[in-house]
Amino acid sequence: QLLESGGDSVEVGGSLRLSCGVSSHTYRQYCIAWFCQTPGKGREAVATWQYGRSTVYDDSVKGRFTASEDNAKHTLYLQMNSLKPEDTAMYYCAADAKAVAPWDWIGGYTSWGQGTQVTVS
Repeated sequence: QLLESGGDSVEVGGSLRLSCGVSSHTYRQYCIAWFCQTPGKGREAVATWQYGRSTVYDDSVKGRFTASEDNAKHTLYLQMNSLKPEDTAMYYCAADAKAVAPWDWIGGYTSWGQGTQVTVS
C-alpha cells in the first residue's frame, strides 16, 4: 500500500517535497516510481527509484527533482525545486516488486497511491 502526501500550491520557483509511504518493510526490494497527470492527459513518468540503482528522471525534471529515501520510515521522497507552472499536476507514486522496463511503462507498476496535487502559479 502506498500513501502520498506533500502536495500544495506554490509560487513559480518554489519547492515542495512529496512523500510516498510504503507499508511494506521490504520496500527496498521494490521498484518505485513517481508519475504525474493533468486533466485530459494520461499519467507520465517523472522518476523511478530502486534501492542500489541510480534514479532515473524524465528530462523535464532533471536537475530540479531529486528522489531520496528514509529507510527507517519506509518512505520515498521527491524533492521538487525550481517549480514551473507546467509541473502542475496530480502526482502519484507507484510500485512493483520487480524492476520495470522500460522504467516509464505505466503498466509495469501494480500498486498505486491515491495521488497528491501540486499546483504551481
